[in-house]
Amino acid sequence: QVQLVESGGGLVQAGGSLRLSCAASGFTFSTRTMGWFRQGPGKEREFVAAIRWSDDSTYYADSVKGRFTISRDNAKNTVYLQMNSLNPEDTAVYYCAASKPALSGSYDLRNNFYYWGQGTQVTVSS
Repeated sequence: QVQLVESGGGLVQAGGSLRLSCAASGFTFSTRTMGWFRQGPGKEREFVAAIRWSDDSTYYADSVKGRFTISRDNAKNTVYLQMNSLNPEDTAVYYCAASKPALSGSYDLRNNFYYWGQGTQVTVSS
């Protein structure tokens, strides 16, 4: 049974930091590109960051580049999202996702991600 369980969300003031975690099980974690997406109030779900399965290369949306860092620990089947310098526009439900096996491109496309977590709420107050 595939599971992706996010944690670490919460309420933080603008300028603050949070670290999200996503624990995965039920599939071969090391062969999947892992991603984070978010969905703000009244908005479409959007790409935030991804980390490639083969070499840990990372990819970011322009809106978070330089502030967010994605990382993974294959020994723990866990992916992380360190979020710094948060602002109210970062308020959203954050979703962890696992790609189809051996994904080699288009890391920002939702359709390339097969498994999704339930999401964790991040609220940034001004």
